Amino acid sequence: MTSEPTSPTEPGIAPDTVALAKVVARQRAEMERLRDLAATSAVLERAVGAVMAASGCSPDAARETLAQGAKAARRTLLEECWLTLGRLAPPPVAAQTSGSPEYETFPRPAAESGSEMPGEAASPDDVAAALGRLGRALVRVGGSQDLAECLLEHLAPDTGADTVVLYARRPSGGLELVGHAGLDDSLADQWRHVPPLPGFPAFDALRDREPHWLEDTGDDRRASVGLPPWHHRSQAWLPVPAANADDVCVGVLRPHPGPFTPRHREHLRGAALLCSGPLRLFGPGQEDSGTGGTAEASPRSVFDALPVAALLLTPLRSPAGRVEDYRIDAATPQAGDILGRPHDELAGRRLLESCPPMGREPVWRGCLRTLSTGEPYEGAPFAHQEVVAGIAELSTYAVRVTRLDGRLVLTWLRHDASDLQEQRLADLQRLGSLGWANWNLVTQEAAWSSQVFTLFGREPVHGPVRLAELSDLALPEDAPALARAVDTLLETGRPFDLPVRVRAAGAVRHLRIVAEAVEDMSGTPVEVHGVVQDLTARRRVELALDESERAILTQHDVLRAERTLAARLQHALLPLPKRSMRLAGLHVEVAYLPAQSGVNVGGDWFSAIELPGSEALFVVGDVAGHGIDAVATMAQLRFTAKGMIITGSSLTGALTRLNRLLLHSRDSHGTATMVLARYQPEGRRLVWAQAGHPPPLLLRDGVASFLDRPRGVLLGASATPVFDEGECLLRPGDRVLMFTDGLVERPEEPIDRGLERLARVVEAHGGHTDSPLEPVLAVMLEEERRDDVCVLDIRVPDDVPDEVRPQ
Repeated sequence: MTSEPTSPTEPGIAPDTVALAKVVARQRAEMERLRDLAATSAVLERAVGAVMAASGCSPDAARETLAQGAKAARRTLLEECWLTLGRLAPPPVAAQTSGSPEYETFPRPAAESGSEMPGEAASPDDVAAALGRLGRALVRVGGSQDLAECLLEHLAPDTGADTVVLYARRPSGGLELVGHAGLDDSLADQWRHVPPLPGFPAFDALRDREPHWLEDTGDDRRASVGLPPWHHRSQAWLPVPAANADDVCVGVLRPHPGPFTPRHREHLRGAALLCSGPLRLFGPGQEDSGTGGTAEASPRSVFDALPVAALLLTPLRSPAGRVEDYRIDAATPQAGDILGRPHDELAGRRLLESCPPMGREPVWRGCLRTLSTGEPYEGAPFAHQEVVAGIAELSTYAVRVTRLDGRLVLTWLRHDASDLQEQRLADLQRLGSLGWANWNLVTQEAAWSSQVFTLFGREPVHGPVRLAELSDLALPEDAPALARAVDTLLETGRPFDLPVRVRAAGAVRHLRIVAEAVEDMSGTPVEVHGVVQDLTARRRVELALDESERAILTQHDVLRAERTLAARLQHALLPLPKRSMRLAGLHVEVAYLPAQSGVNVGGDWFSAIELPGSEALFVVGDVAGHGIDAVATMAQLRFTAKGMIITGSSLTGALTRLNRLLLHSRDSHGTATMVLARYQPEGRRLVWAQAGHPPPLLLRDGVASFLDRPRGVLLGASATPVFDEGECLLRPGDRVLMFTDGLVERPEEPIDRGLERLARVVEAHGGHTDSPLEPVLAVMLEEERRDDVCVLDIRVPDDVPDEVRPQ
């Protein structure tokens, strides 16, 4: 759970309200975290399925293959999943024959051959960390536009880029801009479709199947290579390998000239390679709706199909909230004719820039009124001269303004009494999935547009129903509310806006019915105008979202119950001593700290017992994974290791048998690491062996150092492992720390850096035999942990004689 900082209650706000707001904030944060967890799991499961389909192995084997591949290449598991998904599509022929090896695998961390600059080399750790962050961010990407924005966010701090563009090659041979970030919309529209221009860098990169680095694109260079008139002085163009049937090229643009350093090149290559996975899932130029259906048409495509002169306007407000202008988001071709410029050049421009007189006309005030009240505005007719087939004609128009989800639709209505105008209105209703209805209360006549018949699923031959019978068309659950709204409209003239469900074409359809009354001089309603709109698609999305949220909450409860059960099982199997122990003349303290976040219990464990002959056995282990399975495997290893050593097995022999146990036991849980140490009081001899575990830390005379690790691989990873023993002769006042990796690991940081930090902290806070362990833990664990921590603190008293006689 995410905690919220405590702040004093503001004057006038009840404490209960503040507490409730904090609860809501925490629940929202938890829901967001669970959504990220679900998205990450979905990517992992898709990659597992890809490996299973390719090799025919089991799900567990596929997961192990992904984990081993990520570890071998020093990648995160998410990066390995994205690369695996990207390899599903066969690479283009050019990529197979070019002989360029840099896109066959994920190169890390080698720099480009021959590209090192004096005094600078690639930083593999920085590049690996940056690519790891990008891999995690890609789980939220739902389309190529999101991908471009995600790339710019993660590449800009390192490379200095301010623009990212994605071009996809189409069957016609040209390129299409399928995603962009940092580029002006009007400029993007001008370069959305690029014909096969010679020298255009995206074409060259896709042809050669290797990156093209343009490190100084001045005006002369820009004209010579066919670059667009953008302000960027250095550019990198990298093809995405095997993204889909269409070739995709990533352009990373910087406003300043200069070379791309080896680290920048490695970073950009890795980012382009990671893009292959997301592009393989949703395809270039497509957006993932998240519901399995097709995405809705964009406003520009809808307006391109409208047969009337119309603009879609977004208000632009000053810091004080006053509307200063409107941005034209979409325009029909007819609107371009009225404003005197092509309609595709209007998108993105300001309304007063395209039509300055508009700010002095009554239509400006009408727009403000419609924006604030929601009531449509229709201005007085006016004359407009237009040129048709080279002949100037005078036409009469009226401007109508309606509000649409915080924006305005401004329409020029031409006053023509022809069938063409009727057809245009019919097309508008069909594209908007809405229709009009009219009821004359005096003559009892009714008139519906053809779209209303379609929405209600009623045959036109049966005619429209009377207003009083409209509720008969609704489902029984919604009919009473619609009947009451109609009665109130007829009695008081109060308009209504009501959602209603009807059954049409064998399925339930969600409609929105809006109606208002027209009154005579005495205030009596004499006519009713209504609009019916189909909201079925939107309602289905809302229901799907509600169902998904309920499923997430249910999964959260299941995971929380599993954590509680695992924690109780772990406490029963791994009881912690309440005070320090004395074994074979040594003082031993144990610290076990569970992770601060997450819903699973880890498999960290320890064992400290006295053996026959007054010797002592110390064990620290860590089982891969979390949950009940990890706790069960932990118990199996803990008790088996103790039994083997007590019955006379050597340390290396016990590790060999435990490795065989994990490999051949169906109840085992993957892999585990372990370190075993046997202490012999006579001679103060500490013999130890390890299986893929961090070495113990020895503090002697105020200097901390790690014991030299003998050979040993993690348990369950190999059928023929080799284990060796190491030896250390302790002295009075020595201190030995045995610990699990949760003490030193940090996200996106190599473990060597964590080990160095531990040595410095122990030297600073544990220099004496009687120094407590708590200050060391407090400094090492000041950040939020993702894993459990287990520590054995073994101390040799200062007063121990040179020869300790067995008891």
